[in-house]
Amino acid sequence: MRSEATRLIYAQAGYRISPRARVVVDAFNLFDAAASDIDYFYTSRLRGEPAGGIEDVHAHPALPRTVRVSLQLSF
Repeated sequence: MRSEATRLIYAQAGYRISPRARVVVDAFNLFDAAASDIDYFYTSRLRGEPAGGIEDVHAHPALPRTVRVSLQLSF
């Protein structure tokens, strides 16, 4: 089983406010792509399904467009 390729664009910018401190802005999934970070193929069984389960692709969705601001300190 092969899943489709995923293309996600991330960006990061930082500003040093002192020799030991920096403010960083990270932007994830800039174009808000509806994609999965990873796909798994395995047998699973939910209530009401056959005892042997059903083989299927299970996906972990990518984050929607997200921005994170952080303060990084060096010790």
